[in-house]
Amino acid sequence: MAEVKRDEKNFEKVKEAKPKDPREIRLMNEAREAEKEGLKGIVHLVGRDLSGKMKLAVALRQVKGVGMRLAPILSEFVSKDLGIPKDIYIGKLSDEQIEKIEKLLQTPREHGVPGWLLNRKKDIESGKDKHLVGSDLTFAMKQDIEREKELYTWRGFRHIYGKKTRGQHTRTSGRKGLTMGVARKAIMASRAAAAGGEKKPAAATAAPAAKK
Repeated sequence: MAEVKRDEKNFEKVKEAKPKDPREIRLMNEAREAEKEGLKGIVHLVGRDLSGKMKLAVALRQVKGVGMRLAPILSEFVSKDLGIPKDIYIGKLSDEQIEKIEKLLQTPREHGVPGWLLNRKKDIESGKDKHLVGSDLTFAMKQDIEREKELYTWRGFRHIYGKKTRGQHTRTSGRKGLTMGVARKAIMASRAAAAGGEKKPAAATAAPAAKK
């Protein structure tokens, strides 16, 4: 039987390659299934790549800034104002319909969504009730944290030193690196090993003399 030689270059590439994210693998598999059924494989909705085989009401939950509570309400407004059924596969939507949905998600107040459902009430710059989604929400959160750090508030102080900022306990949770208990055990073990390795001094007393 002939010996199979291994290609060292390809072997090193495979060895150094990082494993793919399981979510990406699942998305690609669902995209292939959607394309077989005549749908769009991947739909880009407010900064998220979603499978075309996902229903609209479920897809809205995946958008950053919408979530489980707001998604059913927004899906009702989408079906009422835009005439798009909430149980439709997003792979069937046209680019124009997706743009209308994105605009509704960015300005839900204009479509009758109550203010207490918005995630940016009384914005610090404009003073108005806003709702941010996608990268806008991520940027605003980073700006808020930097403002807290500059003002050196208590929350900003906690952010600077990497501590929890919402009143959580830190004695038994949120630990980073070696804790005191672990370090003490390691020190005691090393001392015990060092003490066991030392040689004991010879006995100074002589043996008793034998009786006559």
